[in-house]
Amino acid sequence: MPVLLHEAVDALSIKPDGIYLDGTFGRGGHAKEVLKRLNSRGLLVAIDKDPQAIIEGKKLESDNFKIFHGTFSDVKTILNKIGVSHVDGVLLDLGVSSPQLDSAVRGFSFSHDGPLDMRMDTNSGSTAEAWLNSVPQSELARVLKVYGEERFAPRIARSIVTARTMERISTTSQLSQLVEKAIPKRFHSTKNPATKTFQAIRIYLNRELEDLEAFLGQVASILLGGARLVIISFHSLEDRMVKHFIVRESRSNVPDRLPIRQIDLPKTLFKSIGKAVRPSPAEIEKNPRSRSAILRVAERCVS
Repeated sequence: MPVLLHEAVDALSIKPDGIYLDGTFGRGGHAKEVLKRLNSRGLLVAIDKDPQAIIEGKKLESDNFKIFHGTFSDVKTILNKIGVSHVDGVLLDLGVSSPQLDSAVRGFSFSHDGPLDMRMDTNSGSTAEAWLNSVPQSELARVLKVYGEERFAPRIARSIVTARTMERISTTSQLSQLVEKAIPKRFHSTKNPATKTFQAIRIYLNRELEDLEAFLGQVASILLGGARLVIISFHSLEDRMVKHFIVRESRSNVPDRLPIRQIDLPKTLFKSIGKAVRPSPAEIEKNPRSRSAILRVAERCVS
């Protein structure tokens, strides 16, 4: 079950004959709900890095639905392929999907022993195994600190670099055990001690924050006036970036000189819609992975 399914799709305020973008198709949960609300003239364009997601998406392709392999930061290039310049709404469901977490061979989770891959696009880029066994200790510590907000980043980095001199680190269980030993037991909590380390490596290798930043820098140019931007994030780094973007682009920097004519007021690109939305207790009970989700909505101002 996709997280915040109805809240996210409702927030798009869908027009039956509109054009919409799902920048993170996953396994199509949100996309299928959007398609239900479109008529024969509507169109949903989907994007995903994961080749497995593309395989699933191809099963849905029709006059109403097109899917492309890539990243949402390349949205303009992808839309140009089908002659679309503007859309009526965009949905992003950031982070890693449940099928990715549940597949041991993908290496995203410490809950399943498997190879250290962690690539969303399994056709390109460095695996976590290759990176972990070659990255300098100082750079590893930086990545764990910046992308995982891990307070014990230097200790964990030192432990990993020491361990790899004796044995190549190639599985998720090896990495998880190294992190657990590096963090003092009194700081262990209900969360697995390796949570932040796995998060940091995944985000770094897949350029998740860089892709989000690049996307936000161009999203205003593809949204029609009145179109909605709907983003679900799962950790503070993503949510902070989205929140700051909406606040910044919703604020009008009024000049110091007064009085000022209405026509001379600076134009804002977006307006924030409602407050941040979190999953209900009932949804969290059904899907514990949804507990950290935050949904934010902004609307493109009419020029």
